[in-house]
Amino acid sequence: MVNMKKKLINIIVQSRLGSKRFPNKVLSSLGKVNITESLIIRLKKSKYANNLVFAIPDNKVNDKLFTFIKSKNVNIYRGSETNVLDRFYKTAKFYSSDIIVRITGDCPFIDYKLVDKFVKFFLKNKADYISNIYPATFPDGLDVEVFSFKALEVAKKFAKSQYEQEHVTTYIRNSGKFITKNLLHNNDLSYLKFSIDTIKNLVKAKAILKYFKSDLKFSYTKLLDKKIIKKLFKDELIKKKTENEKTKTGQFFWKKAKKLIPGGNMLLSKNPDRYLPGVWPTYFQSAKGCEIKDLDGNKFIDFSTMGVGTNVLGYANRFVDSGVKKAIHNGNMSTLNCKEEVLLAEKLIELHPWFHKVKFARTGGEANAVAIRIARAASGKDNVAFCGYHGWHDWYLSSNLNSKKKNLDTYLLKGLEIDGVPKQLKKTSFPFEYGNKNKLISLIKNQNIGVIKMEVCRNTEPDIKFLKFVSSVAKKNKIVLIFDECTTGFRQSIGGLHAEIKIIPDIAIFGKALGNGYPITAIIGKDEVMNAANKSFISSTFWSDRIGPAAALKTIEYMQKNKTWKQVYDIGKKIQKNWENIAKHNNLDIKINGIYSLSSFTFKSTMHQKYKTLITQEMLKNNMLASNVFYPSISHNDKLLQKYYNNLNDVFKTIKLCEEGSDIRKYLKTETSLKDFKRLN
Repeated sequence: MVNMKKKLINIIVQSRLGSKRFPNKVLSSLGKVNITESLIIRLKKSKYANNLVFAIPDNKVNDKLFTFIKSKNVNIYRGSETNVLDRFYKTAKFYSSDIIVRITGDCPFIDYKLVDKFVKFFLKNKADYISNIYPATFPDGLDVEVFSFKALEVAKKFAKSQYEQEHVTTYIRNSGKFITKNLLHNNDLSYLKFSIDTIKNLVKAKAILKYFKSDLKFSYTKLLDKKIIKKLFKDELIKKKTENEKTKTGQFFWKKAKKLIPGGNMLLSKNPDRYLPGVWPTYFQSAKGCEIKDLDGNKFIDFSTMGVGTNVLGYANRFVDSGVKKAIHNGNMSTLNCKEEVLLAEKLIELHPWFHKVKFARTGGEANAVAIRIARAASGKDNVAFCGYHGWHDWYLSSNLNSKKKNLDTYLLKGLEIDGVPKQLKKTSFPFEYGNKNKLISLIKNQNIGVIKMEVCRNTEPDIKFLKFVSSVAKKNKIVLIFDECTTGFRQSIGGLHAEIKIIPDIAIFGKALGNGYPITAIIGKDEVMNAANKSFISSTFWSDRIGPAAALKTIEYMQKNKTWKQVYDIGKKIQKNWENIAKHNNLDIKINGIYSLSSFTFKSTMHQKYKTLITQEMLKNNMLASNVFYPSISHNDKLLQKYYNNLNDVFKTIKLCEEGSDIRKYLKTETSLKDFKRLN
C-alpha cells in the first residue's frame, strides 16, 4: 500500500454479527475461507489505500468477530451498533483519515482493483463523494463509496434522523451541500447479487468460489464474464429478460407512433411518458371488466382511470355491448336519422326535468365548444369566465394568448401551447379559481362577461356555498351558467352531480361515463338558452351515428336497474379510507382529493412526482396499472382491491425510506413521469 498526494486513504469496512435476517453471516464459510476473510484477502492488495480498518459494534455479540479480525492482523475500531454514522466517523477520525473508502462486510468478492479505480477517479475529480450505487449499474456486492473526511464530519454534525444515522452516507448524498458523482458500468448488471443477505446468496457465493477453484485472485471483470453469468445466474437472467421484454411490443409501437403521429397519440392523458417512460404497456389488445391485455399478452388490472373515466360499468359491459351490437347489425349510419337520439334526449330530460332541450356530440371538447357557442348566442356577449379544464378548442386556449402570463398554468397542465389560436380571441376567455368569489366578481365587473363555465368539482368535494354564490351572481347579471359535467356526470348519481347538490345551471354537459366507453356527449339545458342554437350553425356528420345514443340508452338502463352510482360511491369511499390507513401506517403525509368516484392523492413532499412514478413502476411489476389516481368501476371487487392495497402498502414502505433519506434513484429505474404539457414529437 502506498501514499498518494500525501492523502491518508483508509478503507473502512462496516461489519457486524447481529443481522436479524442472517445472524453471524459475515463469519459464514465459503469453503476454505469465510466471508470476512475473503474480503480481507481481496482488499489488502489495494495500491492506493494506507489502511484497512473494520468498524464493528462494541458489544458481546460481536466479540467473536473482533477476535477473528484481530487474528488476521487487521485494524479494528468498535463503536455504537445503532448509530452507525457515529461509529464510522469515530473510526475515520481515530485513524486520521483524509479520504475514506466505505465497504460493507457482506461483500466477499469486492475487488481491490475496483476500489483503486474509484480512488483514482476521486483524486482526479473535484468531488466530495463518488459511488457506483446511485443509480446502481454494478452488481449488488461490488458497491464502492469514496468520500472525504470533511464531508463525513459535516454529516456527523447535521444528520439527525434515525435513517441518516443508520446509513452512513445518506446525508452526504441528499443534503445538496456536496459535489457527488456516480460511476456507471457499461451494462446494467444491477440485477445480479454478490452480497450475502440470505442462505440462498451464500450458496451462490460458494458456487462462484468453487468455479474459480477457491483462488481468490480473480478480478471483478472476470467475475462479470458472460460465461459465469450464464452458468450461475440463469434465474436472474430470465427474470431480467422478462422485465425488459414484458412491454416490448407496446414500446416499439410507441416509438413508431411518435414518428407518424404528432404528439404520438390522440389523447394527452394516455401518453405513456405520463406514467412510466420506456416501460408503460401503452397499447391494448383487449379489455374486459377491469382487466386489460396488452400487445405482449400481459394481463393487467386497471387500478388507474378506467379509460380516463369512461368505463364506470367496466370494460366491454355485456349489457351495453348487446345494444351496440344490435345497432351495428341494423346499420350504424344512413341518409335518415336514428330514433335513438330522440329516445336519449327524452331520457336525459326525464332524469333532469328542469331542462328542456338536448344537443348531442361525440367528444367532451366538442360538447364544450357547442355549449359555449349556444351560451354566447343566448347572452349576446362574447366573453367567458371559466373555472377548470374544458378541452382543446380555441375559445379555451385563447386564455393563454396573454404573453405575460399563461392563465391556464394555474389549472390542470402547465405550458399548454397555443400556436394556431387566433390572436383576435385575446381577452375573450378569463379564468377564475374555484372558490375565489372576488376574482369572479372582478371579471363580471370589468370584462363584460356573458357566460360562466365551470366544473362542479375536480380535486375537491363540491363547494356548495361557492356554487350557490356563482348561480346567484349569474342570475343577477343575466349571465348564462354552464356546468361541465363530462367527468362527474353519471358517476356519483344517475345523471348530473348538480342534481345531488340541488344547484341548477342553465346548461349541463355530460360525457365519458354516459356511454360506458362509446363516444357520446350531451349538451342539455333550459329552453330560453337552448333555443339560441337555432340561430347558430352547429352540425356534424358523425354526431348522427346510432352507436353513441344506443350505448348511452343501454348504459343508463343498466345504471338505473343496478344503482351503479351507489356501488361506485361505496368502492371509492373504501379506496380513500384505505389510502388514509396505508399512509398513516407508514407515517407518510398525503392529501386525498376528489369525490369518492373520482379519487386521487398527493404526497406532501417535493418528491411527489417521483413517488407517483415509483408507484406505477412497482405496481406494474405485479401486473397492476396504477398511479396516484383511481377511478373505481363496479368491476373492482373486494378481492382485487385487497391485492391493490397490499401492494400499494409495500410501495409506501419504500417511499417512507426515501422520505427518511434513502436516495430514490436506488429504486426508480426510469425517468420521472411527465407532469405538465411538453412537446412530445
